[in-house]
Amino acid sequence: MADEVLYERRGALAVVTMNRPRYRNAQNSAMTYALDAAFARAVDDGDVRVIVLAGAGDHFSAGHDIGTPERDADTSFPRRAAIWWDHTDRAGADRRYAREIEVYLGMCRRWREIPKPTIAMVQGACIAGGLMLAWVCDLIVAAEDAFFADPVLRMGIPGVEYFAHPWALGPRFAREVLFTGDRFDARRAYEIGMVNRVVPRAELESAVSALGERVAAMPAFGLALAKRAVNQCEDQMGMRAGMDSVFGLHHVAHAHNAEVTGNPLAGLDPTAMKKAAS
Repeated sequence: MADEVLYERRGALAVVTMNRPRYRNAQNSAMTYALDAAFARAVDDGDVRVIVLAGAGDHFSAGHDIGTPERDADTSFPRRAAIWWDHTDRAGADRRYAREIEVYLGMCRRWREIPKPTIAMVQGACIAGGLMLAWVCDLIVAAEDAFFADPVLRMGIPGVEYFAHPWALGPRFAREVLFTGDRFDARRAYEIGMVNRVVPRAELESAVSALGERVAAMPAFGLALAKRAVNQCEDQMGMRAGMDSVFGLHHVAHAHNAEVTGNPLAGLDPTAMKKAAS
């Protein structure tokens, strides 16, 4: 595991912490693969019953890294979440499609299928790719200062790669979130059923620990089966097929941007995205 992710055992809980607080835990490839290694470590540890995903510092995650000096740390292909070729020596759409099916859609699907319950502990910003990480978790506990958004439509892109929006938000609110790019707070997330609990920031860690310990007391195999049952029902409601179709639209948008503007993100960086939101 890289320094971008910390791992700690707390009794029956494994706490996996994204550790780029300087960049609001923006996800570069080094972090993504380190997360995968940490989750695998927790799954392989028979004494771990519940996995907690956290973010160091003031924010859970600002999403995909589109602006830091380490953003392109994808010069290796250490493992595969999807059956696809190594993208690191490819060009154009070939490289981007392979990279995103691996480190975004493929990884998120792998983590959703972890046979142990997972809890996202969210404070501050949970933006775009941060939503993906929270959504793959079984439960989400948010601090009162948490806020959520998927503003990538400002780039002409119809949502992040792990397109769970209609299932996590409901179709009507999903449209509002995407069409406006606006933030919504933890209370609204709770009201629509995206978040399980909202607690004061000072109580976030203790609330997650208490919930995790309560879940950990249940039979492990029963938890794994119950998790699989809910996942299967979501997929029968069209979640997996919907994501596959939207992933194609996502890459049509990248290709369109590259052809029209010369940049797959339409030339927008974090500063420009922030300015567009103001």
